Amino acid sequence: MQTVTLNNGVKMPVLGFGVLQIPYDEAEQAVLAALQAGYRLIDTAALYRNEEAVGRAIAKSGIPREDLFITTKVWVQDPGEHNTVQSFNNSLQRLGLDYVDLYLIHQPYGDYYSQWRAMQALHKEGRAKAIGVSNFHPDRLVDLITHNEIAPAVNQIETHPFYQRTEDHRTMKEHGVQIMSWGPFARGKNDLFTHPGLTPIAEAHGKSVAQVVLRWLNQRDVVVIPKSANSERIRQNIQVFDFNLTDNEMARIAHLDAGTSLFFDHRDPDITRKLGRIRFS
Repeated sequence: MQTVTLNNGVKMPVLGFGVLQIPYDEAEQAVLAALQAGYRLIDTAALYRNEEAVGRAIAKSGIPREDLFITTKVWVQDPGEHNTVQSFNNSLQRLGLDYVDLYLIHQPYGDYYSQWRAMQALHKEGRAKAIGVSNFHPDRLVDLITHNEIAPAVNQIETHPFYQRTEDHRTMKEHGVQIMSWGPFARGKNDLFTHPGLTPIAEAHGKSVAQVVLRWLNQRDVVVIPKSANSERIRQNIQVFDFNLTDNEMARIAHLDAGTSLFFDHRDPDITRKLGRIRFS
């Protein structure tokens, strides 16, 4: 598996397996299938309510811990560093691990400054090998970097052919923050898997549209975490390192960018209120 080196020297696989919206009773088998297929990066979160299933799959896989890269996230907590540490400890317990490779602030809401202070301490203790954020727009990301000792290693954001986040990516590169895509397939919106702008490219390479999208993201230096509960698609989604898209094909996909989210705008006051009211440790 190809890797990228984060701003603190930690190496991270460029392609992993995400478990968002995989039901609890399916998550263990899906993660085990992913590990057997060659994935080494697994991305979960406290809010997904499947950390225990992920942990069981890791234990059953028999893969040495040092060969895995496990990411989880802290949700919007009540203020105070103690609550973040408690959430982190709860996640470790559910995962059955002594440390995680990457710990993220899940949403840019609430007292995320106290979260970040706690996460900096966890990183210094070695219990979180790298720390980062998710869903941060450039202004909040740069503000966090400016006023703290440690800069986020990663920012995980919605990124796919219809919302390419070019300016966000530019800002992240400027500050040494690795962009990571959630929703790389746009959850099938805009008929992505049969899209007339993507299908001919896939046919030219003898690949699926999903494989083309993942390769396009990787060629843009974006880490990806596709999700699937289907074992065949899980295997297909990791088979993207045996071809390259041409400059012309990359440009054709670039023209699909609409510049707006297909899900929700994190700057929308209604979204801020709804997400900020959810509590989960």
